[in-house]
Amino acid sequence: MTQPQQDGPDQLAFQQYRTLLFSVAYRILGSAADAEDVVQDAWLKWSSADRAQVADPKAYLTRIISNLAMERLRSTRHQRETYVGPWLPEPILTGPDTADGVAAADSVSTALLVVLEMLSPLERAVFVLKEVFAFSYGEIAEAVERSEPAVRQAAHRAREHVQARRPRFTADRTRQRDVTERFFAAATGGDINTLMELLSPDVTLWTDGGGKVRQALKPVVGLETVARWFAALGTVTYQGIEPGQMRAELTWINGGPGVVFRGPDRVVATLTFDFDPEGRISTIHNVANPDKLHAVDGGTRIELS
Repeated sequence: MTQPQQDGPDQLAFQQYRTLLFSVAYRILGSAADAEDVVQDAWLKWSSADRAQVADPKAYLTRIISNLAMERLRSTRHQRETYVGPWLPEPILTGPDTADGVAAADSVSTALLVVLEMLSPLERAVFVLKEVFAFSYGEIAEAVERSEPAVRQAAHRAREHVQARRPRFTADRTRQRDVTERFFAAATGGDINTLMELLSPDVTLWTDGGGKVRQALKPVVGLETVARWFAALGTVTYQGIEPGQMRAELTWINGGPGVVFRGPDRVVATLTFDFDPEGRISTIHNVANPDKLHAVDGGTRIELS
């Protein structure tokens, strides 16, 4: 990510909170590219601000980034509503330390970001600031420039929506890693029997090609259908890449174990997973839209707070 020049107190103050700003923006937007853009816009606003009017830099910068992110989300809503096929968030590479903190990992998971897409920009910003970063209602009201009662209402609606669509259960991170490793071996080896053991009976595969590459335009549902889809991976040409030219690797994506598929010169797709209470794979998110793979293709693990 681009860094402002560190040649003065203004830059140092901004740099102190840069990870927080990106972390807020990415969770509100679900796009690393858009989050990076609004962080740069926040820098421009910060650098031109009257410093005498800034009593608390963190609160001031949080207000800037929250409003810029909500504004960007409103402007991209039409694009997402007319998107070809399912819209999935832009994947990012994270480190194992992100996965060690279950709450932090869950808050950046593909599954939660998909649920947050259903919220209004205000509800999404309030949910992120309250549930992920533990801001008080008063602090959030100042950040999003709404009354505190309005913020409380938005938080209540957002929380109810998320809880209804993403039931919480105790996640066994070791089990998730083990299942992902076994899935990886079974898929790359064409072992359909093991795949059937690892997948939930009503497993769903979501594929995002954005109309740029050929992908399923509707979710693929069902144990046998999804298992056969992945068992055939090592036998079919994908985006013009022969099976022998494709490399797959296990890594950490959006706070959990994931898979990156690479051709000779580019990343072609990522997989992330959601799990049921028994530890089986219940949802698979496959991002293949090349416009959404730049952050992964760059190979840099993104620090999040």
